[in-house]
Amino acid sequence: MSILIIDDEPGLRRSLAAHFEDLDLDTLEACNGLEGLEVLREHADSIEAVIVDLNMQVMDGASFIGHATQEAPEMPIIVLSGVGVIEDAIAAMRRGAWDFITKPLHSFEMLDHTLNRVFERARLLRENRMHRENLECLVRQRTEELEETRRQVMQRLSRAAEYKDNETGRHVIRVGQISRLLGAAMGLGTQQCDLLGECAPLHDVGKIGIPDEVLLKPGRLDDDELVIMRRHCLYGCEILGPLDDREAAHRICSDVPLLRDQQPFDELALARILALCHHERWDGGGYPFGLSGEDIPVEARIVSVVDVYDALCSDRPYKTAMPPDEAAILIRDGAGTQFDPAVVDAFLCHRTEIDAIRDRWRD
Repeated sequence: MSILIIDDEPGLRRSLAAHFEDLDLDTLEACNGLEGLEVLREHADSIEAVIVDLNMQVMDGASFIGHATQEAPEMPIIVLSGVGVIEDAIAAMRRGAWDFITKPLHSFEMLDHTLNRVFERARLLRENRMHRENLECLVRQRTEELEETRRQVMQRLSRAAEYKDNETGRHVIRVGQISRLLGAAMGLGTQQCDLLGECAPLHDVGKIGIPDEVLLKPGRLDDDELVIMRRHCLYGCEILGPLDDREAAHRICSDVPLLRDQQPFDELALARILALCHHERWDGGGYPFGLSGEDIPVEARIVSVVDVYDALCSDRPYKTAMPPDEAAILIRDGAGTQFDPAVVDAFLCHRTEIDAIRDRWRD
């Protein structure tokens, strides 16, 4: 490690260098602030402290301090100057100098004492910075672990519901990825698309509450069975609602405006909206509220198209898969009645990417 001496007096530089050599310290020298900056930049990793005069030609010490503190903010800088005016000392300290010694230097003891003090301060600053960086790294790691755990819990919850009528559970994966794709095509922001991709798989979580004899019944459901089946929207919303108050969960899930008032980038808030509203229709003929048009949250309009298309193209215990082209025709024909026409347009424009996702995650 070295000490950089910046002074326009060659004799003083030689005297200081000889003293530091006796202390087994290397030195670097510069005759003005500009040359000192060049040396500092070239040897920044090896310089442990800087001793600088204030009154020099080309670039004075105050200007050097201003530049040096920007480029090496933790570098200890000691002013050794013959100016001797208290205002100059104060100005230097304000610019970033760590200490101030006046010339002439009658004893090296004062310089040694000052150096030891700034070395200790520099050591504490480095340790504090390293400790802070380590803590920040640990917090990032822990946050990433918690985020991954949260993501897996949501995925497994959605898979648990999907296993009721699809043993592979890959329908929910496809719905999530295709919904993210269509969200981007509809102009949603990156964060909103990522959130949609994570929450869309939970749209049918309410199936957990539907009896198998209704959920898995081959053929059409009768009126009573339809009533039971349609409850999965409310069940899903309530499953994702507040844990400490079932009545509060029911109240929130019975009031779409109340749902919309929640945080826009809250995973559970969006998941509740998708679970509740993915069977609403553009023409108002859906359930559970009979919402129409843009009163249906755009994320639910997207998931509605994705869910129906993937369901049509998938085998189930009560039906066989429909060819993708035929299913796409049904989606196209549903624009303006069952589906948002803008979402259908985006779907048709991105059929190639959508079918690639379906192929990758096929059952």
